[in-house]
Amino acid sequence: MKDWERLLSEAYAARKNSYCPYSGFAVGAALLTKDGAIYRGCNVENASFGATNCAERTALFSAVADGRGKGDFAAIAIVGGKKDGELVPCPPCGICRQALSEFVNAEEFTVLWAVGTDGAFEDCEAHTLAELLPGAFAL
Repeated sequence: MKDWERLLSEAYAARKNSYCPYSGFAVGAALLTKDGAIYRGCNVENASFGATNCAERTALFSAVADGRGKGDFAAIAIVGGKKDGELVPCPPCGICRQALSEFVNAEEFTVLWAVGTDGAFEDCEAHTLAELLPGAFAL
């Protein structure tokens, strides 16, 4: 996908805004809409760990707050690792997978994560959301 490099770069930039004083693990996400807009998100930790929000959901909730809805999204890129360290593979957690499934066609939506430093994304993994979340809960 042509937009993947751009999407990964946006996720890397979003990661710089991560608030992670407890884990020291900074995550950035970039959510791509079908019309080419990108919404960034970063993880935001809290001393009450249940109030912590992942980067993927931050990006998704920002897009929804901006008026985006079901069927608007094409892909998401995620980058993460220790705040001042190299990136490590960072697939979305189960809650983020489920939250995304509410708004996308899981068979078509691409989830991309990368390893590398300073925007060097030689090693990437890409999967559909359906591959990552078979049997998603739906009403």
